[in-house]
Amino acid sequence: MTTGTRTLQLLSLLQNRRYWSGVALAARLEVSVRTLRRDVDRLREMGYPVEARRGVDGGYQLAAGAALPPLVLDDEEAVALAVGVQAAVQAGSVAGIDESSVRALSKIVQVMPPRLRHRVDALAAMTVPATPGTATPRVDSGVLTTIAQACRDCERLEFMYTAREGEPTERLVDPHRLVLLGRRWYLVAYDLVRFDWRTFRLDRLDGPRGTGGHFPPRSLPAGDAAGFVRDGIDKLPTRHTVEVVVHAPVAIVRDRIGPWGVVEELDGDRCRLRMTAESLDWPMMALSAIGAEFDVVSPPAMVDHLRERVDRFARAFDRPPGRPIRG
Repeated sequence: MTTGTRTLQLLSLLQNRRYWSGVALAARLEVSVRTLRRDVDRLREMGYPVEARRGVDGGYQLAAGAALPPLVLDDEEAVALAVGVQAAVQAGSVAGIDESSVRALSKIVQVMPPRLRHRVDALAAMTVPATPGTATPRVDSGVLTTIAQACRDCERLEFMYTAREGEPTERLVDPHRLVLLGRRWYLVAYDLVRFDWRTFRLDRLDGPRGTGGHFPPRSLPAGDAAGFVRDGIDKLPTRHTVEVVVHAPVAIVRDRIGPWGVVEELDGDRCRLRMTAESLDWPMMALSAIGAEFDVVSPPAMVDHLRERVDRFARAFDRPPGRPIRG
């Protein structure tokens, strides 16, 4: 075993167990106690905070440091990594990943300085994962953790927000919870200018900052934050509600459509599927992913949308290879 390989194995062993006696660790690596000391010193030179206990029962453990090991990760990367692994554990969308995700998360958090650990804990405590198994939205981790800490500490927030109409406004809110719904993050908060509860999309939110002022917790006028966000989205006037009859068993459709639609069994080989979306493109892609025959019930615009897309793809087959395909 090369020195580099042995060093990596030593690091893995220290991460997997809170404390190792020197004798047991040397035996596991099949090296002498003196060689083990040199390997530990090499890890320390790399920036890993390895603590040693002297005496008959002496040994080693990996402790949290004042800074992350230089492997590596800056503060924002470390928080993003921990949050990502935590989301994978909560979602449970990939078979066989749960145990390895928990191990990875424990390793990350174990060597985190307290200031970063608090940020990760706040984000986990203040987030409601409304829909499992969905793609991670592109929101700056600093924005997430700043808002999560304000939710946890009941601290008022100021930020700039761009509404659907495109006009930026400055907001002052009492933050309540973060909600991960589908591919987007939302903040549920009480708007102190409009004197009402509001939902804010984080990809439209900029520069959140705590004011230092604190507030008593408010009661949300809904069963939970995720339900509040869903209700608000469903009431948007530009949403399309698509209803189709899918020629496939209800279990298959529910498995493939996930949280994106409501599925109702009609008989053993057919089910009714309802989806709500801002664009008809998403229901079209979802129906394609199901891989079964279907009949459109409503709206008529969905039929026109499908026909236009089919015609566009069909035109691609009528052109010689290499010719550009235009919409």
